[in-house]
Formats: sequence, C-alpha cells, structure tokens
Amino acid sequence: MIKNFITTVSVLTMAGAAFAGEVEGVVSNYDPATRMIVLESGEAYRLTDGVEPDGLEPSGKVVITYDDGTTDATSVAVVD
Repeated sequence: MIKNFITTVSVLTMAGAAFAGEVEGVVSNYDPATRMIVLESGEAYRLTDGVEPDGLEPSGKVVITYDDGTTDATSVAVVD
C-alpha cells in the first residue's frame, strides 16, 4: 500500500515538472495593468496570480518559468 502511494506521488511530481517551460531573456516592456512581460525576442508572458515582478526593469535579464503550451508565467527571477 505504501509503495503504491509513493509511486503515485513520484509519477505525479514528475508529470508536473514535465509541463513547465523556462525561458531566459531581456525585458523589453512590462505592463502592470495587464501583468504582461514582453522580452526583446518578442515573446510575451502573463504573470499568474501570486507572481510578483520584484526588481523587474526594462533591459533587465530574467528567467521566466511558464506552463508549457501557454504564456502563463508561474515565476519570474531577475538575473544579474
């Protein structure tokens, strides 16, 4: 019973990780009203609820984690 539970949790954890993407880029624009970040590459991501863009500035380098198949950013990290 315990083995089945541990296996199920492990599979679900791996499946969740498989559905996330990550992109690194330079911020071109951030619109707080729409919560959209646009990178210099032209890619645009919408910050999901609970994600705060602390220290986000145009020309700043960021790493964005997003739900695969969407443009919903689940985290944003400013990189030096």
